[in-house]
Amino acid sequence: MNIVFVESLGMCECTINKSLATLKNQGHTVTFYHDRNENEEVLIERARNAEVVVVSNIPLRKHFFENCPKLRMLSVAFTGVDHIDLEACKKRGITVCNAAGYSTEAVAELTIGMMIAVYRKMVGGDAILRIGGDRQGVLGSELHGKTVGIVGLGAIGQRVALLANAFGCKVLGYNRSPKALPHITQVDKDTLLRQSDIITVHLPLNPETKAFIGTNEFALMQPHAVLINTARGPIVSQEALYNALKKGQIAGAAVDVYDQEPPLPLNLELFNAPNLLMLPHMGYATREAFETRQNIVIRNIEMWLNNTPQNQVL
Repeated sequence: MNIVFVESLGMCECTINKSLATLKNQGHTVTFYHDRNENEEVLIERARNAEVVVVSNIPLRKHFFENCPKLRMLSVAFTGVDHIDLEACKKRGITVCNAAGYSTEAVAELTIGMMIAVYRKMVGGDAILRIGGDRQGVLGSELHGKTVGIVGLGAIGQRVALLANAFGCKVLGYNRSPKALPHITQVDKDTLLRQSDIITVHLPLNPETKAFIGTNEFALMQPHAVLINTARGPIVSQEALYNALKKGQIAGAAVDVYDQEPPLPLNLELFNAPNLLMLPHMGYATREAFETRQNIVIRNIEMWLNNTPQNQVL
């Protein structure tokens, strides 16, 4: 079996080779590419003769699959698969598996960190100190006693809830299908938006969740509310977020995801929004998460070869 990693997974090849020992001993060929190249023709050239391809969040569309006739299995080193043309995979009988769960701890911890950073004005405090200033006029807030509203109660949303509980927060949750979670008070979407001091988004991106938080939703939020988005950029309308911050409809926001993957265009309007912390999509990026991801990706391939695929989305 010809297995091709069309991009680096952020781990050294020696570490990955140890995890791949079983596959190599079984006679499978493994090829690594260490750079991230999103050019479709380059990706096709790399994967043209592959039967198994490993990719993270580089978009793969219909043209790619049409030009990789031997491809039978796609192991996605990412939780979401909205960047993969699943319809094209379905037509060609390609099995698609993701790396669900690898970044649960990483994203949940960053979400809490972003809450604290916004509440305690950490970025601004650092900037003030570096130009010779002091704390004068800088007054933060505490998480303790605040109401945290979690939109989407999957693994990450549930983990954020437990961490927020540990800080002494009241936790509200919204999920399309209610779940038995005693540490979360589940309410409808509008109630959550109206009553929460902090709203954090943990939904998958699909046609139903695109612009799930938009102009109407910001209008329901309290003026002192803070929005956190570590899920997918298009779930929150960038235009509506910009307007809500400019108009003072909400007090602040912190985002790690955007309508496109960073680097972002330097003329992006969102850069001019006040009270906005922006990170370069780093929620999933920890050593521990990358090691877990690597192991899940390889296990998915091994299980597929044994006709018992795990994390199969197609």
